[in-house]
Amino acid sequence: MIPVKDSSIVEDKLFPQKYTFQINGRLITWDRPQVMGIVNLTPDSFFEGSRTNASLDVAKILISKHIEEGAEILDLGGYSSRPGADEVTIAEELDRVIPVVSWVSKNFPEVLISVDTFRSQVAAQALEAGAHLVNDISSGDLDPEMLPLIGRMNVPYIAMHMRGNPKTMQQNTDYRNVMEEILHYFAKKQEEFKKFGIKDVIIDPGFGFAKTIQQNFWILKNLRQFNIFPYPLLVGVSRKSMIYRTLKIEPSEALNGSTALHMHALSHGANILRVHDVKEAKQTIELYNNLYPNS
Repeated sequence: MIPVKDSSIVEDKLFPQKYTFQINGRLITWDRPQVMGIVNLTPDSFFEGSRTNASLDVAKILISKHIEEGAEILDLGGYSSRPGADEVTIAEELDRVIPVVSWVSKNFPEVLISVDTFRSQVAAQALEAGAHLVNDISSGDLDPEMLPLIGRMNVPYIAMHMRGNPKTMQQNTDYRNVMEEILHYFAKKQEEFKKFGIKDVIIDPGFGFAKTIQQNFWILKNLRQFNIFPYPLLVGVSRKSMIYRTLKIEPSEALNGSTALHMHALSHGANILRVHDVKEAKQTIELYNNLYPNS
């Protein structure tokens, strides 16, 4: 297992390094934090404000808003991954995702499109329709064809830590040492990425996925530990239960708490914020950049 130290004695790296990705022949350089705007092409995601009810017209409104507010990446998902979410067929997921990917690719070619799926078939068709990245909540564990696909397509891959699947994950929160086990998980995944020739990887600790509220806060407190990997770090805490249950409020009231945790995440090494509220996340980054102008 990887030894884990308390975050207070880890070297303070506010923004560890410059990351350069090859995407569709474009050289994309990230030397400042990025914002990924969430677009749930679903009727049942946990935050009502992110749902588009599988309607292209509704999705267009939300996507246009995200882009106007400065999102560098859009994360399009047609399968709700909230705890206990019902299963969606591949055909239904494709029907929700592909028309929106095609529309964004045609109308906003400068914006990076991420497809949020753990199914290689959906990922493949989305990439063909114009998506640039794949965001997989299972890091390839739920579909053995996913990692070979990413290697063949040579596209950036967001790998998240989760146990089980969305229906069972909250029954899998028993860890001996949650940080140590997540770091060990990504160390093993790093070898798999190399095996399949996957070069551009982003890692996501998976807040809310097979973790208790207390475990989520411990991971966030020790976020700098992920600097041991040569990958950008994505943090997705926006409006999640670690905020609204702790504060005894509804997800609709959790923007202020999200902003507070986003600033902490940025100051502890987060490179990408995956958010429901793009304008507020961009403002947080602007303040962070002024607070740490040389990071």
